Amino acid sequence: MNPPPPPFTGGPPICRPDAESGQLWTFGFPDGLVAEVHTRGARLHALWVPDRHGVPADVVLGPRDPARAVPAARYFGATVGRYANRIAHGRFTLDGKTHRLTAQENGHCLHGGTDGFDNRVWEAESVHTPERTGVLLHLRSPDGDQGFPGNLDVTVGCLVGRNAELTFSYAAVTDAATPVNLTNHAYFNLEGEGAGDVLGHELAVDAAHYTPVDADLVPSGPHRPVAGTVFDLRRPLVIAEALARPGLPPVDTGGGYDHNFVLAPRDDDGSLRRAAVLHAPATGRRMEVLTTEPGLQVYTAGQFDGTVVGKSGTRYRAGAGIALETQHFPDSPNRPGDPSPVLRPGEEYRSRTVLRFGTPG
Repeated sequence: MNPPPPPFTGGPPICRPDAESGQLWTFGFPDGLVAEVHTRGARLHALWVPDRHGVPADVVLGPRDPARAVPAARYFGATVGRYANRIAHGRFTLDGKTHRLTAQENGHCLHGGTDGFDNRVWEAESVHTPERTGVLLHLRSPDGDQGFPGNLDVTVGCLVGRNAELTFSYAAVTDAATPVNLTNHAYFNLEGEGAGDVLGHELAVDAAHYTPVDADLVPSGPHRPVAGTVFDLRRPLVIAEALARPGLPPVDTGGGYDHNFVLAPRDDDGSLRRAAVLHAPATGRRMEVLTTEPGLQVYTAGQFDGTVVGKSGTRYRAGAGIALETQHFPDSPNRPGDPSPVLRPGEEYRSRTVLRFGTPG
């Protein structure tokens, strides 16, 4: 049973402290979006979105207590870094020096290493205006953290707009050259958390190329055209129908999508580009993903096996949600042809992703 949103009148964000695990912040607008963000992992813990009848439901998957979740739930809703996605063999060479990272997953570094940003308690401050409300979260990642060079100071903003937009903004500075790639790892089900799977959702991705991967989900060659392949999502497709096309293992065997899509080029003015549209016909909810990032990781949760128990008490099984992670490309520190993820002293890392909700038609 998806619970109703907490009573909230649209005032400044409300903080509920937890001495052991950080803070839970609640913010939003009446009859619009209401969000909960936990400071452990700078984590989107819940997001209530109205359906076509104006009835809100939490559309974000997550464990009841982010601070005490099983390891299988460590990335749910979290800010992942210092480098989201995979770095092959847990190493990269920068300016002639090889850096070795903490590694998981067959010796590769995933989402920043064994103790990534998802496991840290961030500092938070509230932001509130008549049109936008939310939190800014701050973290210092010291030189050598998980093997990455340089002291990195990171700020993540999570703001709800009165216009039914949720904005993630990322900023970082460093005192030594280092790769940076930050994203939010929320899983969405627009029928509601615990409502079943997302196989009846419709998905479109604005990408003409994708990144092929090997059995370890590490890039295995140059980007390839999606045309004529199972990766062609340029027009909306029901996810079950997309997955049924030849070329992908079934979700119930751990398959499905877990791939980077190369987004259409954008102007050089820092403007947003549309990355994807997710729509649940059963509820009318529609989520448009816009970003300044060049890539989008689409993951249809094929490896969910019921280990994680969600906020509603439901065990999450294959296809229970979908992650749409805006990003630089996987293993870019080792792939010179990809957009560079390297941040240098005197520069500022900037990234922005907007989730735009509605119930059209």
